[in-house]
Amino acid sequence: MLWGLAKRAWLETDKRLLLKLAWNMGVRGGLSVLRHRQRLRRGEYFPPFLYVSVINSCNLRCQGCWVDVASKQQTIEPEQFHRLVREAREMGNAFFGIVGGEPFMHPKLFELLRPHRDCYFQIFTNGHFITDEKAKMMRELGNVTPLISVEGTEIISDERRGRSGVLSKTLQGLQNCLNNKVLTGVCTSLCRTNIDDLLREEWIDRLIQMGVMYTWFHVYRPMGPKPNFELCLSADQALRARRFVVEMRAKKPIIIVDAYYDGEGQALCPAATGLSHHINPWGDIEPCPIVQFSKESIHPSESDPRPLRKKFLESEFLRDFRTLSAQTTRGCIVLERPDLLKKLIEKHAAKDSTARQTAMQELEAMTVRPSQYRPGNEIPEKSIWYRLAKRVFFNDFGVYRGQDHSKESAPALLAQRESQ
Repeated sequence: MLWGLAKRAWLETDKRLLLKLAWNMGVRGGLSVLRHRQRLRRGEYFPPFLYVSVINSCNLRCQGCWVDVASKQQTIEPEQFHRLVREAREMGNAFFGIVGGEPFMHPKLFELLRPHRDCYFQIFTNGHFITDEKAKMMRELGNVTPLISVEGTEIISDERRGRSGVLSKTLQGLQNCLNNKVLTGVCTSLCRTNIDDLLREEWIDRLIQMGVMYTWFHVYRPMGPKPNFELCLSADQALRARRFVVEMRAKKPIIIVDAYYDGEGQALCPAATGLSHHINPWGDIEPCPIVQFSKESIHPSESDPRPLRKKFLESEFLRDFRTLSAQTTRGCIVLERPDLLKKLIEKHAAKDSTARQTAMQELEAMTVRPSQYRPGNEIPEKSIWYRLAKRVFFNDFGVYRGQDHSKESAPALLAQRESQ
């Protein structure tokens, strides 16, 4: 598997882009995680991976989207983005996830990325705006990888994404990237309507045949102004997804990303471990993209002139979010205990950082649902390489040590409900 992946990468991707990936994401990204571990020993939290929403607008209207895509367009300006990256780099950061909305709708997207050749950027996109010219620009930059979202067959894609002809436009953007030998990924938000079509070995084989180098199956979360609860995976379906990922990692020459399990199959939350936090298009610092509440902003002001470093290290709201999440569950506190999250937000008087200003009502409407935490059903990595890499660079960093989740977590609450 490893040899096949290396062979594919060498033959199918621009060699300069591979070197950029190895240095910026591999070496420097790994060092940023090691610095994170050193900070944790001192009780300091600054996420080594930041996800930045550079725009709220999007050309699609996906079911259950939590972004203010229909509101007045808001973008992060280049000077604001450059300051953010510079201050994060001072803390050792080298990787930034670029999200939206649809990032390629940002009129100055490449102006944001071009000055930072010593960083690595992963752009989450539907692919509709990736022309051959833009694919060439990504190849020229060398430190950018598009992660293109495919949400199902033609019919399911149109239904999930609220427009017609979605899949063909997405695949055209994907092909433009592959034609230019850009290191390219494909992601899927797994839900009830697409799990049987895309969580299949045949789909993995098709991605490999096309030239896709990595894929990411993440789980749909019912957040936002119009959540579709019928799309949520059952606990058994989520377990099926984990088992599939582990099996495919051990046999297919393609990288399969996940963000919710360590090498031993224990669940975790990247925000609870302090590994990542989110910046929205208005500059608000949020625990993660679906927890749309904030106490700090990346923008300096008269009332809060602190640099980014101090805002993360000194944020009582982010600290208490991480602590509450770690004490409550190894999974997603939004799904499992929205009631406790609501109390935390009220305690800190955290502001609703959405344009629609209905995030609290949406949180109050949430009911207890299972997440990735399934005690007793852990599925360890079969690939020794994935297991070793996760032990060093992606684990819980000890934040869950000594915690007892037997009474507070969704599995326990759901079991209690079923017995009544």
